Amino acid sequence: MSKKQAIKVENLNKSFGKGDTFVDVIHNANFSVDKGELVALIAPSGAGKTTLLMMIGCVNEPNSGTIWLGDEKVYENRWLTKETRKIRREKIGFIFQAHYLIPFLNIIDNLTLLPQANKIDEKESHSRAKELLKYFDIADKEIAMPSQLSGGQNQRVAIARALMNNPEIILADEPTAALDSKRSVDVVKMLKKIAVEQDVAVIMVTHDEAMLPLCDRVLIIEDKKVVQKSNIKEIE
Repeated sequence: MSKKQAIKVENLNKSFGKGDTFVDVIHNANFSVDKGELVALIAPSGAGKTTLLMMIGCVNEPNSGTIWLGDEKVYENRWLTKETRKIRREKIGFIFQAHYLIPFLNIIDNLTLLPQANKIDEKESHSRAKELLKYFDIADKEIAMPSQLSGGQNQRVAIARALMNNPEIILADEPTAALDSKRSVDVVKMLKKIAVEQDVAVIMVTHDEAMLPLCDRVLIIEDKKVVQKSNIKEIE
């Protein structure tokens, strides 16, 4: 892989069931994503967007194919390591539609919970959390509870949490679905800023075509195939 390439997928396949219950979801997917890119992933509901994201994220196992993350081949017709959790912990940040912040912990504790569970030094994890809160312009919210923040602010915290492990890759599954149009634009612009400034590859699942012009490229799942589009005009 090139130094810029963060994700490479070759001939990736995923199906569920057998016989009468067999469903082919992803068929021979081939694409790559570079560091510094924000790539949108779109498709109709049930077409396999989240399934594809979770295969790249080493959560769901494909049926066959190859996945490279950075310079490491992690899957080739089987997982090449038993430590898929370690790959997720070290290489990948996840963002979801809901922020999933723990309601009884303040913001700084929400950010430092997983790093400390992974044996990261408390001082180091607090320093990283404060740095990210400042980066997202919510440094004054570190001792606030999630219930005291707006939806957009909580999603910023969720993005900050995804960055706590300095990932090479961020996988965002409908991160703007619960937000209004202005906050949605703010979040996508933030993801683009992260991609460029942190040199991170971001794949964002979205149903909102208004977000596509803010992305570098678009991947579409059509008839179980992943089709690459260089810009929004190719989709129209």
